Amino acid sequence: MTSSLNLWLIPMLPLAGAAINGFLGKKSSRTAISTIGLVFSGAAFAWALSVVLRVSSVDLPYQEYVAHWIRSGNFTADFALYLDQLSLVMLLVVTGVGFLIHIYSVGYMWEDPSYYRFFAYLNLFMFFMLTLILANNYLLMFIGWEGVGLASYLLIGFWFTKDSAASAGKKAFIVNRIGDFGFLIGLFLIIQHFGSLNFVDVFEKVRPLASETTGAGFLTAIGILLMVGACGKSAQIPLYVWLPDAMEGPTPVSALIHAATMVTAGVYMVSRSHMIFERAPAALTVVAVIGTLTALFAATIGITQTDIKKVLAYSTVSQLGYMFMACGVGAFSAGIFHLMTHAFFKGLLFLAAGSVIHAVGGEQDMRKMGGLRSYIPWTFMTMGIATLAIAGIPPFAGFWSKDEILWKAFSSEHGSWVFWLIGVITAFITSFYMFRLLFMTFFGDYRGAQVDSHGRASHGHDDHGHGEPHESPMVMLVPLMILALLSVVGGLVGIGNRFEHFLAPVFGSAEVTEAAGEAAGRGTELLLMGVSVLVAVLGFILAYVLYVSRPYLPQKIADGLNGFYTAVLNKYYIDELYAKLFVKPLVDGSTSILWQGVDRKVIDDTVNNAADGARQVSDEVRHMQSGNLRSYAGWIAAGSAVVIAYMIWLGVGR
Repeated sequence: MTSSLNLWLIPMLPLAGAAINGFLGKKSSRTAISTIGLVFSGAAFAWALSVVLRVSSVDLPYQEYVAHWIRSGNFTADFALYLDQLSLVMLLVVTGVGFLIHIYSVGYMWEDPSYYRFFAYLNLFMFFMLTLILANNYLLMFIGWEGVGLASYLLIGFWFTKDSAASAGKKAFIVNRIGDFGFLIGLFLIIQHFGSLNFVDVFEKVRPLASETTGAGFLTAIGILLMVGACGKSAQIPLYVWLPDAMEGPTPVSALIHAATMVTAGVYMVSRSHMIFERAPAALTVVAVIGTLTALFAATIGITQTDIKKVLAYSTVSQLGYMFMACGVGAFSAGIFHLMTHAFFKGLLFLAAGSVIHAVGGEQDMRKMGGLRSYIPWTFMTMGIATLAIAGIPPFAGFWSKDEILWKAFSSEHGSWVFWLIGVITAFITSFYMFRLLFMTFFGDYRGAQVDSHGRASHGHDDHGHGEPHESPMVMLVPLMILALLSVVGGLVGIGNRFEHFLAPVFGSAEVTEAAGEAAGRGTELLLMGVSVLVAVLGFILAYVLYVSRPYLPQKIADGLNGFYTAVLNKYYIDELYAKLFVKPLVDGSTSILWQGVDRKVIDDTVNNAADGARQVSDEVRHMQSGNLRSYAGWIAAGSAVVIAYMIWLGVGR
């Protein structure tokens, strides 16, 4: 008899913490709030670890039914949980990194007047994210999907009295709704063709289907629509614009949601749906092209940013592009490998950036930093490790996963030397702008205050009145140290394709990888590995020359590039373009649309022709009750389109 893992406890524990702090936290002490937030998130991590220790006692994939949910004819969707090697990796990343960020938040947010609300939101986010990754069907996944969107909105706009934060929260919410519309239509198509949203049932019916190599069939349509949803949640072109603005939220939010967990939901969803994508080569190509272009596009913007969190934001968009490029060439395990290592080093980068911001009294402009390595040595050391990891310097974690992606982009059946070349160029740019961040922040003289001849602050106060830069408390530094250790050793699990073999029962790709490696030749793989390390080193050298050795050169280069530099500095004016094409017409035209479209066309016609209108409406509505599940799915799709369009119009109009 198979033992029960009681997976339901893992998401329910953070939900309990969110409820307690949400309802009782306002009248509780900060110590009590911290205890509740940490105990319940830590218990979820501890239970996840216990699942890992007990997983050998069950057969994977393992399903756990919690409650009956929806019944309609032959269609069922239960509140049920699903565990396999893929969800096990995601489970450890979300609970482990999430718990460390909760610990860090105790120190970072201690003085905030809405301390209880912050921890309630953090715990709520963990509940929805865990629901997303443990769901055994697309519908429950979608509940978690929408839930993390809600939690993201609440956390990005946490300081809602600040206009920029409130606007960023609304922007994230609206842009994600656009992507979710595509996701929903994809789910309706799955219902129409397979009669189920349960992963096991859907994939069993997809398995015998032939690959759509001669044209675009319904699997291609489903794959592309799922990718639309992933573009919104994982900030890919053209729906990436919300993530850089999301840096208005507190820094722990940036680390938890926009580095380690929520933004990787799209990568997880595409990987979970690999059976569909593998039989839809056109959809795979769309994923690869969007991911590759996003990786390069966002990296170029990161070169010119001066806000430390904005640099990391565009870096996140770029790294997510890498993950999608891996998925698009059929190397799903490589994409998940990079997802895991990215959670370590990018979570560390954001938390270290928060430590820097804390040290200099809230300043985020790197031009007003410099020389901080002597003031905050622990933050400098940990951030340096994370920078080496993301730049792809061996033997740090990012090297192993990034090299795996580049190799698969070159050698995979769905890969191309074009993907590899763009990936290598992106790797060079990534190394450059990350070492640029490190040198501008920690090297040279401190520029946030007047300094004496020894490079020390002469008056003892920075622009924010917080005195000299100071190291963060241990409650913030310990999570940095743990993530730094993971950023060093986390990639070693990929040596000898061990990580890919672990995920082979999910993706069935280990044998394919070995065959591809033998065909292309070990020598070629080592050569390409050498190229990726070389470009990372070149990025370091260029950043050192420009920002340490000859710091006057960047301004000369910027002046020489003139218009092009200005365009990159202004993020290619994409936000302005979207505002002109989509936002402004809706806002400016809302009054005339309301008058012409609603008052005269709807209200007047309804009142004046009530009898005819009622008869016509009843005739149309009668056809909705056909008893046909596919018909219902079509009506739901049409209704969802109307509701989502209205939500977008309403949100933009406000």
